[in-house]
Amino acid sequence: MQMFVAGEYQDSESGETAEIRNPATGEVVDTVPRGTAKDVQRAVAAAEEAAVEWGKTAPAKRGACLGEAARLILENEKELTELLTKEQGKALRESVLEIRRLAHTLEHYAGMAKTLRGGYVGLEEGRFGMIIRKPMGVVGSIVPWNFPVSLMGNKVGPALLAGNAMVIKPAGTTPLTATRCVELIQKAGLPKGTINIVIGPGGAVGEEILRHPAIRKIGFTGATDTGKRIMEVAAQEVKRVTLELGGSDPMIVCDDADLDRAVSAASVGRFFNCGQACLAVKRLYLFDKIADTFVERLVEKVKKLRVGNGLTRGTMLGPLHTKAQREEVEDQLADSIKSGGKLLVGGDRPKGEEFDKGFFLNPAVVTDVDPKSKLVADEVFGPALPVVRVKDIDEAVKHANDSIFGLGSSVWTQDIDRAMFAAEKIDAGYTWVNSAQIIYDELPFGGVKQSGVGKEHGNEAVDYYSEIKSVVVATEHKSEIIGGE
Repeated sequence: MQMFVAGEYQDSESGETAEIRNPATGEVVDTVPRGTAKDVQRAVAAAEEAAVEWGKTAPAKRGACLGEAARLILENEKELTELLTKEQGKALRESVLEIRRLAHTLEHYAGMAKTLRGGYVGLEEGRFGMIIRKPMGVVGSIVPWNFPVSLMGNKVGPALLAGNAMVIKPAGTTPLTATRCVELIQKAGLPKGTINIVIGPGGAVGEEILRHPAIRKIGFTGATDTGKRIMEVAAQEVKRVTLELGGSDPMIVCDDADLDRAVSAASVGRFFNCGQACLAVKRLYLFDKIADTFVERLVEKVKKLRVGNGLTRGTMLGPLHTKAQREEVEDQLADSIKSGGKLLVGGDRPKGEEFDKGFFLNPAVVTDVDPKSKLVADEVFGPALPVVRVKDIDEAVKHANDSIFGLGSSVWTQDIDRAMFAAEKIDAGYTWVNSAQIIYDELPFGGVKQSGVGKEHGNEAVDYYSEIKSVVVATEHKSEIIGGE
C-alpha cells in the first residue's frame, strides 16, 4: 500500500519501504513506503491549496461530506475489519466495533454542521460585537497503533467540520486501515488534498509535522513521554496542541454495588483490545466486605476469555501488538509478584503451535498488590489487572489520586453521596458512575495531570480546531475618547 497525498496514492521520495506484519503469525500483511520530511512537505503543500476551497465551503456541505464518508466506511466494513485485525492483532469483533466507531464519530460531526454558530454581544450604545469562527488552515494528526482508526476519527471529524485540511501520520506498524479510510473519506466529496496521510518513522515524518510552520495545530494520542516532546517542539512555533496521553484508570467498587454488573465492567474494561488502551480499567479498588466475592467472580470470568488469532472465530483476546509490549507487561507482572502480589490467573504464554509465532499472553489478575509496584504505579498496556483492598470511599479516592495520570475513572455504588464525592474528588477527565467506560461523542474528553491537555469529542473539539475572532462594529458616528482628553 502507498501513502495517500493530494487525492492519490503515492510512493515516498526515498524509494524505501517497510513491512507490516501480523502480530499473531509474524506473516507479512503488506509493504508500505518509508516516508521522509520531503513527503510531509509535499502533503502540506497539497493541504494548503485544498484548505482555501474547503475553508470557504459552507458548514452544511462539509457535514454532508462527513455523512457520506461514514456511509462509505460502513459500506466497506468487511474489508476494513479484516485488514485492521491483520495489522493490529485485535479480534475481528473488536475490529468491527472500531470501524463502526469511526463511522459513528463522522456521523456525529456531520450532524453538528448546521449548528455551528458564532455570536453577538451588545457592548454599548452604537457598538456591538461579533464572535467569528474561522478554520485554522492546515492541521496535523499523529495516531497510535492500539486504535489506529477510531482515534484518527476523533481528530478527523472536528478538524474537517471546522474547515481545516489535514496531514496525518499513522503509527508505523498500523498504517494500512487508516490509509484506506483516508481514501474513502477523500472520495466523499472533499477537494483533493483536504486529507492526506504520510507513512513513515516518527523521527522523520512526525518531526516534520511538528516543525512545519504551515501546520498550526497538532492532535496527538499516545505515550506521555512522546506528548511532552510534542509540547516542547510545538512551542517553538506556538502551535496549538491537543494531547490525549497515558492513563492508569482506577475503578472503585463499594460494598453496596451491583456486583454482577461491576464484575462484567471490570473484565471488559481491562481486557478489551488485549488491555492495550489508554482509557481502560487499570487499577481495581475493592471494599473489604465484597472483595473476596468480587475477585472470585472476576477470576471465573477471566478464565473464559479465549485467546487466539484475531481472525479465528470465537477469539476474544488477540495477541499483544509487539514483542516488546508483551515483555513489558511480563516485567510488570513479575515485579508485582516479587513485591508480594498473588497471581490468581493467567500471566503466562499460551501453549500450542498456533501461539508460537505470535505475541500472546493469558489475561492475569493479581491481588494483594503493593501500591508502589510497577503494576500499579506505571501505565500497564496489556492484559493484567491489579487488585487493592480498601476500607472506605475516602481511602479508595486517596489511592485513585496517587498517580501521575488522570484520564478516566469509575465508581460503583448505590449511594448518591458516595458517587458524587468520588466524581468530584477523583483527579480525572472522565468519571463513570455505575457504567462501563463508554466514550460518548456528545461529551468532551481529555485528561488531567500527565494524561494530556485539551479536549476531544463534544462541541469543545470543534473549538480546538477553530480560530475564534472578535469583531467590534460601530453602527453610528460617535466621538472617540482620545487618550489624555
